[in-house]
Amino acid sequence: MDEHMDVAPSAADSVLDHVPMRNEDGEIRHEFVEEIARAIEAGDSAALRACVAELHEADLGDLIGALEPDDRVRLVELTGRDFDFSALNEVDETVREEILEELPPETVAEGVRELESDDAVELLETLDAEEQEEILEKLPLKERVALERSLLYPENSAGRRMQTEFIAVPQDFTVGQAIDYMRETPDLPDRFYEIYVVDKEQHWQGAVPLDVLLRTRRPVALTELTDEDRRRVSVLEDQEEVARMFGKYNLVAAPVLDTQDRLVGVITVDDVVDVIEEEADEDLKALGGVTSDEELSDTFLTIARGRFNWLLVNLATAFLASSVLGLFEGQLEKMVALAVLAPIVASQGGNAATQTMTVAVRALATRELGSSNAWRVVMREALVGLVNGLAFAVITGIAAVAWFKIPGLGIVIGLAIICNLVAGALGGILIPMALDRVRADPAVASGTFVTTVTDVVGFFSFLGIATLWFGLK
Repeated sequence: MDEHMDVAPSAADSVLDHVPMRNEDGEIRHEFVEEIARAIEAGDSAALRACVAELHEADLGDLIGALEPDDRVRLVELTGRDFDFSALNEVDETVREEILEELPPETVAEGVRELESDDAVELLETLDAEEQEEILEKLPLKERVALERSLLYPENSAGRRMQTEFIAVPQDFTVGQAIDYMRETPDLPDRFYEIYVVDKEQHWQGAVPLDVLLRTRRPVALTELTDEDRRRVSVLEDQEEVARMFGKYNLVAAPVLDTQDRLVGVITVDDVVDVIEEEADEDLKALGGVTSDEELSDTFLTIARGRFNWLLVNLATAFLASSVLGLFEGQLEKMVALAVLAPIVASQGGNAATQTMTVAVRALATRELGSSNAWRVVMREALVGLVNGLAFAVITGIAAVAWFKIPGLGIVIGLAIICNLVAGALGGILIPMALDRVRADPAVASGTFVTTVTDVVGFFSFLGIATLWFGLK
């Protein structure tokens, strides 16, 4: 045989052995996806199992998202027990639902059993109650009860985010007993950073960090090491508040207590990172008038339906702004330059307002902006609007005079720019603050209201000043 002859990869070889998954920019290679698709079409279970075994759950999630819809379910079926169901938490919710709906409940239940409780809850909560029940019925009683309890907590609460695997020891243990307990217990959490001390009724007594535990001699009682003031959260606490607490106090884990102060779970920093990403994604979409559950994998009809209502609201406010132009119809007919320049005034005010609104919404979300500093921040933004208004009044005024050769037009548009940039700055901060005060989400509703304010003020100030200055009627 020619020693230089190419040798085809065996069935047991991983695709990764001859086709890298990602390019130098970290993007998934099209060639890799094609190789996997061919293996799926050929039913090459051995090659797919070898590949899946080497992939991190996040990489496996990216691969699933890159495959055609029909190939996604086949990948799960062909890899069987080697498929890591936690990868389904790394894909769009729409993709996850499509896969889970196609798989038999027994297959999903088997995959759920291998997950940590928080990942299992995240997987199940996207399904409707009937589908959840079908899967939960296939689980052992203890696991089913724990998952059912977590699913009963409100959406976006700590109870939904927590994992129920943690290490709790009696308060009369010594350091040595605690260490021996961890060595002898087979089903410890995959990762943990501290152990928790509880009484006989599972009431939380405090926490002992692992570094403190391992530096202390075995005979020392745990009560001497227990931190009774350890930061902890309630099962009903909003996940955004939990994430904020982690960031403020530099936490890596926090115990979760029920309404009777019983220890029922733990939230770790990896869960909090997911929360931060979700909340940032939700706020970013809300600022653009997009529903929080819109995904790239959604159909065009689903996306169009989700965006329609907000566009309808914007249309109504646009008519309101345009009605201001109708009030000055005669003036616009006498001086065409006003019709040309009016959108510039409104646009500048809208852009300035968006800058202020973005900062305000973020500050409200992080609790940096509150009643204690509201007046100072409002005055600062008004001054910013005034300073920028003066600068752009000069620039826009000179441009308008050079364009239309009407000296007074520069003064008119300059005054209007100042008015609208100040109005935009005030609207950009006062409207989000008002919405937050009435418990509405500033990120969702601020944009439309702020834009309406700057359009109305911009058109009215420019055309009103022009009417007075040039004596138009």
